[in-house]
Amino acid sequence: MIYPLPAAMISCGSSPEEYNIITVSWVGTICSDPPMCYISVRPSRHSHEIIKRTGEYVINLTTEALARATDWCGVRSGRDYNKFDEMRLTAGKATLVKAPLIEESPVCIECRVKEIIPLGSHDMFISEVVNVKADDQYLDTVTGRFDMQQAGLLAYSHGHYYELGKKIGKFGWSVEKKKRKKKKK
Repeated sequence: MIYPLPAAMISCGSSPEEYNIITVSWVGTICSDPPMCYISVRPSRHSHEIIKRTGEYVINLTTEALARATDWCGVRSGRDYNKFDEMRLTAGKATLVKAPLIEESPVCIECRVKEIIPLGSHDMFISEVVNVKADDQYLDTVTGRFDMQQAGLLAYSHGHYYELGKKIGKFGWSVEKKKRKKKKK
């Protein structure tokens, strides 16, 4: 009942012949220094073996424009389909890992596996973030931060996809002191 979750496409493979995409929602941040994240994948999935063997993958965040591809890549197997070709996605060159990134994604997070923890139905790949690529069109020109609301990122909850809604606050806003206007004497 923890909701919502990201709807992310994970790209993997060390050569174009084995490039694959798996859609996961069990993905998240686990440490900020060093930057680390995780994905959880069923051992029976085609991408599991690729990620386990190569020790690398890319988390590609998704948008409304990528919703169909996100769903399709989650219900079809890379054993049977070339998902990049089928969904007309562009396999781009990552900076520090051999796994491809998805050029159409607004944020691509390059990861190297540090540990694999068998949990039961899924194995958790605990990974170090080694590089992040963000589409310039979603960067705030004043702060340089990624604007999630403008990007229209997808979330997943109980079998349904949603676009993220409006921002209602920021970290610490509930305790900020309001600036008072000084009166002129």
